[in-house]
Amino acid sequence: MGKLGSVLLVGAGPGDPDLLTVRAVKVIERAGAVVHDRLVSPEILALAPRRALLVPVGKAAQRHPVPQSRINEILIDLARRGLAVVRLKGGDPFVFGRGGEEALALRAAGIPVGVVPGITAAQGAAAAAGAPLTQRGLATGLRYVTGHCRGDRPLDLDWAGLADPETTLVIYMGVATMAEIAARLMAHGMPGDLPVLAVAEATTPRERRLVSRLDAIARDAREAGLAAPVLFVVGRVAALADPLPLAAQLRAMAANA
Repeated sequence: MGKLGSVLLVGAGPGDPDLLTVRAVKVIERAGAVVHDRLVSPEILALAPRRALLVPVGKAAQRHPVPQSRINEILIDLARRGLAVVRLKGGDPFVFGRGGEEALALRAAGIPVGVVPGITAAQGAAAAAGAPLTQRGLATGLRYVTGHCRGDRPLDLDWAGLADPETTLVIYMGVATMAEIAARLMAHGMPGDLPVLAVAEATTPRERRLVSRLDAIARDAREAGLAAPVLFVVGRVAALADPLPLAAQLRAMAANA
């Protein structure tokens, strides 16, 4: 058997290549193979060496062309071929990125595995919109939840625990289920007029955002045509967001100058 390779689970950040960590850039530039998700931008993939093998394994809601078990097999096979494998994921690999499942599978197969953390989608979207995720007097806590379950099963969340207006609630992958989520939260006491920020394709040139309220966010997001990936920030801090992306703000300032 030849020399055994290794796998690094690398966070690609929320979308903007400038938000990659220095270490992420270094390991991508040295990769022998890059196994990447659907939302990793071409600009980030272009950092890989020309000789590197690029393997797309992206998923979308209710569409998993490469099942997780097969992704695990691909990572193991590439490492056994002696390659330095970068498993490139949007945001952070351990925040709704299934990085934990892949790390367990790799360790069980005897493959050396490490993690390079990335800026999460929540951090990127909130920062781009100028909305702090926590703020004295507005939010004393922060919770991240996923808007869809494994195998597209029905949502089964701690609705009573989540319906806390003192806590900022960040919902990943919830564009298809936001109406149900909002209804469940309000049924457990969360006020319907609570502000909600929705951000599509955060930190990229295609970023779109809107500020609504809990009892209207599903309708407003649908009417605005927001398409996945969309991240929702529910809580009083959402009222602090600027509804216009930075590029639009700069255009408006130039027009008024």
